[in-house]
Amino acid sequence: MSDQNNPFMKPTRRQALGLMALGASGLVLSGMPGMGKALAAQPKTIKGQLAVGFSQEPTVFNPHMPHIEVDEGIHFSIFDTLFSVDPEGKFVAALAAEVPTVENGGISADGLSWKVKLRDDVKWHDGKPFTAEDVKFTIELLVDPNFRSWRKTGHELVRDLTVVSPTEITWRMEKPFAPYPSILASTFITPKHILGAEADKNTAAFNNAPVGTGPFKWSERVAGDHILLEANSDYFGEGPYVEKLIYKYVPDLNVMYTQFKTGDIDVVGLQWITPDHYDEAKALEGKAVNVVPGSTIESFTFNMERPQFKDPAVREALYHAIDKQSIIDALYYGLPSPTESYVPQQSFYFNPDLPKHEYDIEKAKKLLDDAGWAPGTDGIRAKDGVKLSFTCSTTAGNHIREQVQQYMQQSFKDLGVEMTISNLPPAVMWGDYWMLSKFDTVIVGLDFLTGSDPDTSDYFRSNSSPAKGGAGQNTWQFANTEVDDLLTKGGEIFVPEERKAVYLKIQEIMRKELPFLPLFQYATVRGHKQGVENVVPNVNVRIDTWNVATWRWA
Repeated sequence: MSDQNNPFMKPTRRQALGLMALGASGLVLSGMPGMGKALAAQPKTIKGQLAVGFSQEPTVFNPHMPHIEVDEGIHFSIFDTLFSVDPEGKFVAALAAEVPTVENGGISADGLSWKVKLRDDVKWHDGKPFTAEDVKFTIELLVDPNFRSWRKTGHELVRDLTVVSPTEITWRMEKPFAPYPSILASTFITPKHILGAEADKNTAAFNNAPVGTGPFKWSERVAGDHILLEANSDYFGEGPYVEKLIYKYVPDLNVMYTQFKTGDIDVVGLQWITPDHYDEAKALEGKAVNVVPGSTIESFTFNMERPQFKDPAVREALYHAIDKQSIIDALYYGLPSPTESYVPQQSFYFNPDLPKHEYDIEKAKKLLDDAGWAPGTDGIRAKDGVKLSFTCSTTAGNHIREQVQQYMQQSFKDLGVEMTISNLPPAVMWGDYWMLSKFDTVIVGLDFLTGSDPDTSDYFRSNSSPAKGGAGQNTWQFANTEVDDLLTKGGEIFVPEERKAVYLKIQEIMRKELPFLPLFQYATVRGHKQGVENVVPNVNVRIDTWNVATWRWA
């Protein structure tokens, strides 16, 4: 992907203001885009099936409960948002009849009053009509104190939600919040008549047999093996074009690649083809294989509530003990780009002036010596009765990450630090173990931004830690009042050039505090069978299946 084709490279005021089009920008966002125009011109024929491979098992089917990227692969198949975001970063009407803007009267000039018009031809999978009541229910559910919500950011500012008619809803914002359009673009709407009827939304039957408005209907789940979805022939949008969509769970990445080679998998999804297979994969007959820059950042993450990690000298010393470049060259075949930030390097908001990582074992030793972490008789450093000993976890079956762990384990041992490898199956690893901060350290890849918006309140705000009763993904339990204040300030600014300074400063603080050690920005090897059409990368979403409705066989 060239710089010119990357939506992060040249953010327009349109993209950065979201839907607001405030002040001097004078720009409006398009409504329905030309997504898959060539496909749309053809008769809608539903035929065949597609098998998509995931190395992590989707387990969370209510899109509003704490979940990870792989779960959204299912969410995009079953549910819809009011509007979505395309690969160019433009908002696209979905359940909404049009994208609300200042120009069409959907949003007031100050960004506080919203009016959203909805389609009148949408039905839930059980045949019931979709209405504004479902939108109201969804937004209220996300801020319900009795519900285990994955995201309250932005939604907690909504006031006076009013259903004007079945096809129109209004609300006001307590204060302007620039990231809210991007948040809405990733907020799937759920059915009031089903989920709303459940006494406890956290344990609802819906959570294991979801009903949506999307292109595919829930059919079956065989835990540990696959999820089967069937075409929704009454879908209001483009597609679907295949009768059955199968998500296969293949935890061993070598096995997943083998199944792609043999044709058992039509599309390789998360976590794709590992770099060590790239040279062979690109020469496979009948396969389309490409390297795709991603917005995901790989990191070595700390649980900041563990006593050994409360000392910043420890975190800094461990960073100096990691030979990032050698890991990238030897294990990832030089494909990813080393980074110091959680922001993709192509982003308008990326800070290029952060201190560069330096691999230096002697400097690491001195940091620990000066901080009072002295080696014991067993060679492991300790201070005030706390040993520099911890576990490191990641997804079992990811053989490259397992090699990275072994590499780090030896480097840390030379430093007088004991790291024990304790990997888990994906369904366990990314469940409560991750979301409720039950780990010591983790190697993980995360998309920190919401689309192209730089807000990271869900990850860095002090009250976004599920382990402390918050809603969000601050699983390292990071707390910093300056970052909290900056996130609040950044959310109230709508002009990109003015917002930028705020997010440059947040990156500086995160680089200094190091609640996670940034390793590299992903460059992923994607693959699908030739003849599968419209598998299009989109850095503004967290999963490949964002447009699965339009996937089809040629």
